Amino acid sequence: MTLRLSSLTAVLVALLAACSGAAAQTAWPERPITMIVPFPPGGVADTVARPLAEALGRELKQSVIVENKAGAGGALGIGMAARAPADGYTVLLSLSSISILPEADAILNRKPAYTLDQFKPIARFTADPTVLVVRADSPWRTLQEFVADMKRQPARYNYGSSGNYGTMHVPMEMLKSSAGFRMTHIPYTGAGPAIVALLAGQIDAIASGPSTVVQQIQAGKLRALAHWGEQPLAALPGVPSLSQSGYPVRFAQWSALFVPSKTPDDVIQKLRAAAARAAAEPTVRQVVNKAGSPIEYLDAPEFQTYWDADAAVMTQAVRKIGKLE
Repeated sequence: MTLRLSSLTAVLVALLAACSGAAAQTAWPERPITMIVPFPPGGVADTVARPLAEALGRELKQSVIVENKAGAGGALGIGMAARAPADGYTVLLSLSSISILPEADAILNRKPAYTLDQFKPIARFTADPTVLVVRADSPWRTLQEFVADMKRQPARYNYGSSGNYGTMHVPMEMLKSSAGFRMTHIPYTGAGPAIVALLAGQIDAIASGPSTVVQQIQAGKLRALAHWGEQPLAALPGVPSLSQSGYPVRFAQWSALFVPSKTPDDVIQKLRAAAARAAAEPTVRQVVNKAGSPIEYLDAPEFQTYWDADAAVMTQAVRKIGKLE
């Protein structure tokens, strides 16, 4: 009888534990969620993160708080997200630089701030080709004039970026290599500060996602000379691609949501469902489209395939840039 009672007690304890575990799982989220954006306000990631966080908050019935953690071209914030507890209360809204920075660390012989296997993707939201932008009062009205002047006066001009090996640095280095000219690279902490520097005349050009420059272009303060995409840009009609101009280089500055890799599967499924609904919200689409960065949604499985292929291309591009002094 004692053995029977002990066995029944063990079964009841196991059932209670399973029930309480299931209840804990289904309860998520019980408190606000932090969305880390590894760049300062004003850039592509922040432009996507703000309306997305509000929409996710509505879907999940909890606040989603955006925290800009800028530094080291995005590595600081991405590293913080990688080390965060895998409980669903910290998510990362990153750009394609997430694929670039670990390879840059390897080239520089330093410990990586994170590795790609520390993350699981939730969804991709945008995938914009970068755009070559100069001030509207600059002497260059076409890409051909720009390239010719860079070749005529090597290293006289400079360009800004969001940081070494970031999504504004790598595409410009790809163009420089393809076209055969030189420019001095000046890294900033994000796209926002780089655009401010361009407007102030401190630098001569940038390669940026459309969403961070389209309003300045429409206001007549900046001029777009070319883009790194394959298809015409709806936000910037008439701007040619680099391929059309004879330089076969492409680069997409995409934005996507990630979680630490050990996040429970049920939380990931809830986030995927909420992300899909958020991306379909008319308000989100309107805000992001108005910024010049239309939604190009990919759910986790499709995005994983895209991410793997894109990361392979970016790894080769970083290796070609090599070690920076």
